[in-house]
Amino acid sequence: MKRSLLLLYLWTCSLPNVHPLSPPQELVVAFLPGQISLNPLNAFSATEAQVYTALYEGLVSYDPATLDPVPGSASSWEVSSDGKTYTFRIREEARFSNGDPVTAMDFRNSWLKFLHPDTKAEYSFLYDIIAGAKDYRTGKNSDPNSVQIRVLSEKRLQVVLDHPSTHFLKILCHHSFVPIHPSLLDQKDWNRLSSIPGNGPYVLVEQKPDTWILKKNPRYWDAAKVPIETIRFLFVQDPLSVTRRFNDYEIHWVSGGMSLDHVLYKDTIIVNPMFATYYFFFSTREGPWRDARVRRALALLIPWEKVRTKDLQFIPAKTLVPPLPRYPKPETLETYNREEAFTLLKEAGFPEGKGLPQVIFKIPEGAENRTVAALFAAAWKEALNLDSEIKTYPYPEYLTLLKEGGFTLGTVSWIGDFADPLTFLQMWTTHSNLNDAGYSDEEFDALIEKSFQQTGQERYKTLSAAESILLKGAVVLPIGHSPAINLIDLQFIEGWYPNPLDIHPFKYLKFTPFKPLPGVIQRNEILPLLSQGF
Repeated sequence: MKRSLLLLYLWTCSLPNVHPLSPPQELVVAFLPGQISLNPLNAFSATEAQVYTALYEGLVSYDPATLDPVPGSASSWEVSSDGKTYTFRIREEARFSNGDPVTAMDFRNSWLKFLHPDTKAEYSFLYDIIAGAKDYRTGKNSDPNSVQIRVLSEKRLQVVLDHPSTHFLKILCHHSFVPIHPSLLDQKDWNRLSSIPGNGPYVLVEQKPDTWILKKNPRYWDAAKVPIETIRFLFVQDPLSVTRRFNDYEIHWVSGGMSLDHVLYKDTIIVNPMFATYYFFFSTREGPWRDARVRRALALLIPWEKVRTKDLQFIPAKTLVPPLPRYPKPETLETYNREEAFTLLKEAGFPEGKGLPQVIFKIPEGAENRTVAALFAAAWKEALNLDSEIKTYPYPEYLTLLKEGGFTLGTVSWIGDFADPLTFLQMWTTHSNLNDAGYSDEEFDALIEKSFQQTGQERYKTLSAAESILLKGAVVLPIGHSPAINLIDLQFIEGWYPNPLDIHPFKYLKFTPFKPLPGVIQRNEILPLLSQGF
C-alpha cells in the first residue's frame, strides 16, 4: 500500500495539468497582441473594450450575465414622462483611483471632449442620440452649451435626448461614455504617463509590451465586493505556448490566439454565437467604386455558394445585422447573376468590365481572409479579365492602416457594441468616424435619423430598410457571423458568462475552490497517509 501511494504521489507530481487545490493569487488572462490605447477617446478594439471593464466605469455598466445596464458610477436615475430627459445621481463615494471625486462635471467635460471635432473619437457618433450632439460633433455648431448635457449639481447630471430612445441606457454601457480624469483630458500620449487615474475596479500598476499588471482599486466605490486582488494581462502571439500554459493552469482565461487541437480538457473551450459579422466592404471614396451599379455588378459575379459555406464559416451570413427576434430580414444579395452584372456595368460605362482599374485588397493576415479574397479575385478575372492584387498586413497594425485608405476592398469582423441593429448600421452614416469606406448616401442617412424618432417594430422596419440599401448597393459583403471562442475553466472561475458581445466585466470574476469527486484521494492527502505508515 505504501509503495502504491508513493508511486501515485510521484505520478501526480509529474502531471502538468493538475487542477490547483487552492485559489491562485492573481488572475492571468491572455490576449492577442495589438495596439491597446489607455485613452478611451480613441479606443475601438474588442480587446480595449474588455480591458476597460477593469480600468473605467460609466454611469451604468454591464450586468455580467445579461449585459443589461446596471448602476455604475450613478446609483440611480430618473426619466421624464416624455422619455427624453434622464437625470443621473452620481454616487457620493465614486472616486478616481488617485482619490479625487467623480463629479457630474467630469462626465460633461469628458463627453464634450469625445464630441469635439478635433478629437476624431471613433465612437463619437454614438452621442448623436443626445440633443445638439450631432451638430456639435460635425462642426455645424461650435457652442458646447448647445449640447444638452447639463450639470445640475456636483453629483447630478442631466441629459436630454433628441427623441425618446428606449436603448439609451444600453448605449451608455459602452466605454466611450466613461469619465476621464481632468488631468488627462488634454494629454496626447497617455503611454508616457507614470500614472493614469481611472474610476474602475482596478488600476494599472505596471505596463510592459507583453505584460500588464493591475491591482484592485481600493478607492473604487464597490471595492469590498471585488474578489480578485491582482490581474495579469499577457499579450502573446504563440498559440501553442498559450495553450500549453492554459493546460498547466498558468493562464486562467485565453481570450484569443489559442490552439484548440492542443486543449487537454475540451469542456474548457467555450464557443457561443456572438453579435458579430465578418464582412468585406468596398471603399467608396474614389473611382468607379463610388457607383453602386459597379459594386453590385462585381458582387453578382461572386460564387457565393463557395464563399458562404460551413466549411469556411461558423455561420454563413447573408446580412450585416446578425439575426435578432422580430427584426425584418432586409433585401440581400446572395446569388450569381452574370446577365444583370453585365447590364449594370454597361449602364455605368464599363461594358464587360473594360476600363475598370485593378482591384486592391487590403486584408489582415490569415488563411480565411486570403481564401475569400482569392475567390473574389478569381471570379472577376474569369468573368471580366479584371486584375486584382491582394495585400496582407499583420493584424495589430491592420485597423490603423485601413484608415489610411489606398484599397478597393477591406475586411472587418465587427462585434456589436450593444444588442441592437443600430450598432451595425450607424457607423455607415456620412459623418461617422468609423466609416472607413467613406460611404455617403442621403437616403441611408435619413432612414437612420428617422429611426431615432421611432420605437418597437416600426423602428426595426426602418433600420431594416437602411440595411437593404447597404446590401443591395454592395457596400458591405457579409461573409459569416462570427463565434466567440474562449478558453476558461468555469468550474474554477465564477462570474464569467458566455454572451453575444463577448464582454466579461472583471469586477465579477472570482476563483472557486476545487471540488474533488467524492472518494477520490487528492495529491495533498497522499503525503499524510505515507507518514502514517500506509
